[in-house]
Amino acid sequence: MTPDSKIYVAGHRGLAGSALVRRLKAKGYRNVIGRTHAELDLIDGGAVERFFRDERPEVVILAAAKVGGIMANNTYPAEFIHSNLAIQTNVIHQAWRAGVKRLLFLGSSCIYPRECPQPMKEDYLLTGPLEPTNRPYAVAKIAGIEMCWSYNRQYGTRYLCAMPTNLYGPGDNYDLQTSHVLPALIRKFHEAKVRNEDTVTVWGTGTPRREFLHTDDMADACIHLLEKEKLGVLEDLNRPPLVNIGCGEDQTIAELAEQVRAAVGARARIVYDRSKPDGTPQKLLDIGLIKSLGWQPRLSLAEGLRSTYQAFLEKGS
Repeated sequence: MTPDSKIYVAGHRGLAGSALVRRLKAKGYRNVIGRTHAELDLIDGGAVERFFRDERPEVVILAAAKVGGIMANNTYPAEFIHSNLAIQTNVIHQAWRAGVKRLLFLGSSCIYPRECPQPMKEDYLLTGPLEPTNRPYAVAKIAGIEMCWSYNRQYGTRYLCAMPTNLYGPGDNYDLQTSHVLPALIRKFHEAKVRNEDTVTVWGTGTPRREFLHTDDMADACIHLLEKEKLGVLEDLNRPPLVNIGCGEDQTIAELAEQVRAAVGARARIVYDRSKPDGTPQKLLDIGLIKSLGWQPRLSLAEGLRSTYQAFLEKGS
């Protein structure tokens, strides 16, 4: 990539996409483009074809996706698998037709088996059953990895798949019906603080372990990968072009709740609703591969939580 390369970030207003745009511009890339959903519906194959025919981007970062927490995944499984399959199929195929050689597809750590050995290596893909609560989403993301790998093998493209752990940061979704656990906790503790409430309810038992990465670190990792001229994971066509992105550390949901409470400055007591699902027992990524490529995270969880809560307050909560 050069400073003048035309770089299309699909999903540029989302949690991951907006961080990628910020980081690209900070690094001096001058030709970063995006389209809102109103301007380009990525589920519309004809519209996507016209966009690539007219714009001819040189690099594509596919950060657009339908995402959500356990409740959203359980409530709208058909939407999760249909929307994500359609988006990635349209973008990846039309990118190839338009001659795009470098594409980065963003997935999720939920692609790995529910009972996966910890930490989860890239080689553990498709070695066991998935977590039922988000299987439609995970299957769609696995299909995206397979698609990138297939196009690399058949057409000589260099399409890379980055699998971030649980992300958080500015611009997150704080809707309690559709959000992930961390932004949901921020909102719950903030509202308890404002309303002077005695308790905050956390779903499940509090025992599952989760890893969290600030979106600024995720964006830095993705651009680090794109700037590499040679990547062994792309040269070896006998394995999926897959790289984990995480921080290498996790904590229980109970420990996370305590850290969010401290960042928000709330005093409410934490209670657990054990009737709600826990999800996968543990999801810790092995980040040995990306660290061997010269990248490692910078932001601690405590620091990231403070800045994220500040962004939440500035947005008007």
